Amino acid sequence: MGKKIKLIWDFRGPTAEKTAEHHEIHLREYISSEGLELKITGSQMINEMHSLAFMVVNEQQMITVRDALRPHRGELYP
Repeated sequence: MGKKIKLIWDFRGPTAEKTAEHHEIHLREYISSEGLELKITGSQMINEMHSLAFMVVNEQQMITVRDALRPHRGELYP
């Protein structure tokens, strides 16, 4: 199957947690509309002023998804 890449969107400020949770909804909608194989998404609060939303894609799909959704950063997913 190859490597998996975790694409990450960072949100900062007092509304970061709610914004990240809402962004995850849109990531799930994108996965469904594009018929992506992996359906791994999530949101995580780092601290009260920093939260993130993420989705995991196969390495082969990373460039297409990156160009469409413009994540802030990415990392290898275990």
